[in-house]
Amino acid sequence: MPDTTEAVTHAFWLAGRKATGESTLEVTSPWDGRRVGAVSVPTEAQIEEAVAAADAVRDEFAATPAHVRAAALDHVSRRLAERTEEIARLISDENGKPMKWARGEVGRAVSVFRFAAEEARRFNGGEAQRLDTDAGGVGRLALTRRFPRGTVLGIAPFNFPLNLCAHKVAPAIAVGAPIILKPAPATPLSAIVLGELLAETELPAGSWSVLPVPNDQMPALVQDERLPIISFTGSEKVGYAIKESVPLKHCTLELGGNGAAVVLGDYASEKDLDWAATRIGTFSNYQGGQSCISVQRVIADASVYERLLPKIIAAVEAQVTGDPADGATDVGPLVSEEAAQRVEAWVDEAVQAGAQLLTGGKRDGAGYAPTVLADVPADTTLACEEVFGPVLTIQRTEGEEAAYAAVNASKYGLQAGVFTHDVQTAFRAHRALEVGGVIVGDVPSYRADQMPYGGAKRSGVGREGVRFAMEDYTYERVMVLTGLDL
Repeated sequence: MPDTTEAVTHAFWLAGRKATGESTLEVTSPWDGRRVGAVSVPTEAQIEEAVAAADAVRDEFAATPAHVRAAALDHVSRRLAERTEEIARLISDENGKPMKWARGEVGRAVSVFRFAAEEARRFNGGEAQRLDTDAGGVGRLALTRRFPRGTVLGIAPFNFPLNLCAHKVAPAIAVGAPIILKPAPATPLSAIVLGELLAETELPAGSWSVLPVPNDQMPALVQDERLPIISFTGSEKVGYAIKESVPLKHCTLELGGNGAAVVLGDYASEKDLDWAATRIGTFSNYQGGQSCISVQRVIADASVYERLLPKIIAAVEAQVTGDPADGATDVGPLVSEEAAQRVEAWVDEAVQAGAQLLTGGKRDGAGYAPTVLADVPADTTLACEEVFGPVLTIQRTEGEEAAYAAVNASKYGLQAGVFTHDVQTAFRAHRALEVGGVIVGDVPSYRADQMPYGGAKRSGVGREGVRFAMEDYTYERVMVLTGLDL
């Protein structure tokens, strides 16, 4: 990979080969505004070429032996691991993510491709079902296998510019589905590097492309009938607009959240509260709060509220802000000054409506100080929407049922964390909370890349997590064999 300090212009990847268009997209650092690099933007003719190539190779790729697909995935996993430091630096440069989190993101992508290689070797083994349980099925056996639905359009966001691309690409390759990857315009460079590693494999030409297409050209790709699967990670507004515009397509939507961390009354020792506060302080601010499962809300039982609150404030104030290239930095800038201005406006609105600002609340360019508020009115934007910034609200509730009701009083339902030691309480939370994932004894920000990940309500439809995305990209096809001696 070229040194990003040279701010070079990168080619994109069209049907497995490098290509350049007629215009470029500049990439700048959110931290200091310097030009990190640029990518060439494909023309409409080149986009058509990529889609046509993917469509033409569909049957060939679906029939590719599992060991070939697995070997390619293993190769990408190894190469990501070998290049961890330079790719982490690239993520930090284009995204503003502190290096400690950027390295972690590369490590997760390494695992995603490794998991996909493992699943490719065992996926689609087939299930046999005797049909002679009824007289009309005597001598008949049903064999069910899964086959790709078709080419995937993967639309990735800026906040995890490598790993969320990995979550689109790796499952598609694992099942033999061609993929057109559209990275976020603000952070396309990590996806271009992923293309470099894919180009080192022996995957069929046309089975993948990385197209840094501006957002205003996305609707044409979304509408293209040759792309029957759309995997989108991003905002609720855009995700549901996509779904409504293509009702006959299969859409996986990983959308917003306003993750709640519930601290119940049995989680009451000093050690318990220190742990909860540390995790909340860290994961309300990691990635600059730009994670769909960052902690946005703390719902604390009245019996622990007064002791927990100062611990949370101290943990938030302990977060080190500054240059993302500094290994000590915990919280870097938001992706743009515009994003920080939006966060600032939402916090100011809440304070003017009566919320208590306990710490933070200050903006410096694209940076926003880690912030804690209490008594936020329920009708403010901050209480209703996903802040996607380093802002935390905290409220007091009485008892378990009231806490769960507070979690559910949201249009979102991605993940929730429940701090409790009681297994019965954990099972009640699992039943009561209207979310895609309940994390017991920790914050909602925990995600293992092999587990099912997705939301309820306005947080989306479908599931990621390697095997679960593979199931989403495929469908069951049954074959009935007749005249058998069973």
